[in-house]
Amino acid sequence: MLSKETMPTSTDQLGQRNRELTVLNEIAHALNQSVDLDQALETTLRKVAALLGLNTSWIWLMKEETGEPYLAAAQNLPPALQDNPVRMGGWCYCLDTYRRGDLKGAANVNVVTCSRLKGLVEGTDGLRYHASIPLYAKGKRVGVMNVASGAWRELSSEDLRLLNTVGDLTGIAIERARLYEQSVETGVANERVRLAREIHDTLGQNLAAILMRLETLDALIDDDADRKKLSGILRGAMALARDNLEEARRAVLDLRAAPLENRSLPGALEELGEAIGSEAGLDVRVECIGGHPIAARVEAGLFRMAQEAINNVVEHSGAEKAHVKLTSTPDYVALVVEDDGCGFDTTNTFQGRHGLAGMSERARLLRGSMVIDSAPGHGTRLEIRIPAQGKI
Repeated sequence: MLSKETMPTSTDQLGQRNRELTVLNEIAHALNQSVDLDQALETTLRKVAALLGLNTSWIWLMKEETGEPYLAAAQNLPPALQDNPVRMGGWCYCLDTYRRGDLKGAANVNVVTCSRLKGLVEGTDGLRYHASIPLYAKGKRVGVMNVASGAWRELSSEDLRLLNTVGDLTGIAIERARLYEQSVETGVANERVRLAREIHDTLGQNLAAILMRLETLDALIDDDADRKKLSGILRGAMALARDNLEEARRAVLDLRAAPLENRSLPGALEELGEAIGSEAGLDVRVECIGGHPIAARVEAGLFRMAQEAINNVVEHSGAEKAHVKLTSTPDYVALVVEDDGCGFDTTNTFQGRHGLAGMSERARLLRGSMVIDSAPGHGTRLEIRIPAQGKI
């Protein structure tokens, strides 16, 4: 029984309620401030962890197409999880419970032993338990928020109600962000239609005009027309060709960021590995870990770099096997291409190797880096790492 000195007073309770309302207001403000889902989720994690006096938290979201979970945001993961993305992928006890519909409403915000930390001794920072907060939007399951601790006090009814409110706010924000992304995708589709129409109206018409001039030129040559007249027609055709070239370059730049054509990057890498492997007799194994969404331009860049890397293996390494590994987390995305071929001296890595230089430049433009580890007779390992850049 609490003594009179330790018993909470109405003033203490009022102060606690005010603090909780302040945090809720800050979370609501953060979620309404931006349609950038990653940024909103990270802010929410910081606020919830501070509210409960915790340090570590993370959020799972469910992919709309497949219902599979992926790690959408994380704060201060212990080394055992941060350095091992495989442990933070796929289903676990709390996600299975959520999938079965057993996490509904404040009364069912559960505190459980984290199955991802089970059996680990080192690198856990003392974490053992987490509270699982279900996230819903319009009755649909959208994800789960976990806040973790080494030891856990029993959650009060006020704690449960507060966490449930945070879950409701977060679910609404997720739905809003996804609707925004859908509107962006619709805008992209409309822009492609516009470009197609523009290409038809400009490139198509200009090419037809060039063809007519060349046909006229051909006819005049046959009739032995005077040189000045022929020269004028030729210059006109050349001017139209230059205009067309500039127009084509502009259109290509507009379209360059979408080489996947409605395919996911993991799926496109699988197809790429199968196609090149069967054609060249190379055993290509593709492995994808994480499932965190990747910005469209980063996906495009990684796909192009994977194409170049696998083609390099086929053309230069004499390898029998290649391993392509894609790892996506809230902090970074990494692409590794490794082979068992002849390797090469990396002293002058890019000398005479335009493909490698191009890949390095692509990685740099995406604010990332490329590292090559190779030696004659020991195969080659290429790793490209791009920092998280949010969604488009």
